[in-house]
Amino acid sequence: MATDPPIRIFLSPPDVGPRERELLLDAFDSNWIAPLGPHVDAFEAEVAARAGRAHGVALSSGTAALHLALRLHGVGAGDRVLCSTLTFIASANAILYLGAEPVFVDVAESHWNLDPDLVAVEIDRAEAAGERIAAVLGVGLYGSLAGIAALERVCRDRGVPFIEDAAEALGSTIDGRPAGNFGDAAIFSFNGNKIITTSGGGMLVTDDGELAARARSLASQAREPAPHYEHVEVGYNYRLSNLLAALGRAQLEGLDAKVDRRRELFDRYVDALADLPGFVFAPELAGERGNRWLTCLTVDPDRAGADREAIRLALRAQGIEARPVWKPMHQQPVFADREVLGGARAAQCFADGLCLPSGSSLTDGQQDEVIALVRDAAAG
Repeated sequence: MATDPPIRIFLSPPDVGPRERELLLDAFDSNWIAPLGPHVDAFEAEVAARAGRAHGVALSSGTAALHLALRLHGVGAGDRVLCSTLTFIASANAILYLGAEPVFVDVAESHWNLDPDLVAVEIDRAEAAGERIAAVLGVGLYGSLAGIAALERVCRDRGVPFIEDAAEALGSTIDGRPAGNFGDAAIFSFNGNKIITTSGGGMLVTDDGELAARARSLASQAREPAPHYEHVEVGYNYRLSNLLAALGRAQLEGLDAKVDRRRELFDRYVDALADLPGFVFAPELAGERGNRWLTCLTVDPDRAGADREAIRLALRAQGIEARPVWKPMHQQPVFADREVLGGARAAQCFADGLCLPSGSSLTDGQQDEVIALVRDAAAG
């Protein structure tokens, strides 16, 4: 049976160079290998500054950061937390780790992020019914910050904690505010496919010094300051190593160049494909400058003559990785019995949505090959 060739053009591979090697060797030669050290301290300060926050806590993953952010804002067993249905599963998993109940909410008509109007209606309905919404988790999907400020206002006006899930959005801005600057706390991911990577890692950022200190304690197995190992509560093994923080610092130095390159790739895709019937690229609203972590578009099969899956498979047959847009959480088998508010718009994004190779190391020649194959597939 014929098989597809190995992947040779990846969706979003790491983009590393001599500077990353230099700082990794610096950390190695210093013998600071454990999950603490000067590169961890510096990385926390540098990412926090990038987000316009007072404090950063470097952690083992973005999921760990979400877990701690929710716990430290009072989310517990049986609580309801509003979350976009169009997201990666980590957003929902972090809610479930605390025994809370995710309530999946549809995206807005004008963008792919959580709909602030639906959130406001549900919080008001719950309050009138004597129910509690413990928190709202807003995701900056594929680097877009559309609607995040409105979500922040909705939650602030109603006294509900708002956590910004900026796992995909580092380097994005809207109306001059950077990703990570919204809500009571925010989180980033440095997974291997993100715009910058520590191979695996994440960070919680906040203006609350006490909350940051609590997060560090919980992430270090909640060890008390005693000469022996003393514990009065359950913690986690969530801290980032000094080696990985060194890698992250080098990556962060090149963040602006990586954003510029991904935006350039997005524009080249638009210039080359926007004339195709039924092709619509993910929006960028007024005042927004997204990092374009991935170039995303929707393909209307009735107008295009091919659906997004046919295009994806045509690329895969040539060793090129493309992926559907995130499958909504309310359509995931593991969440089949969970509450959902709306969902039709998110479901349509998934049905028609495609992510094209977008890594900052993608060459113009490689992108031209992707473009030619997409056009051929669309032509049937």
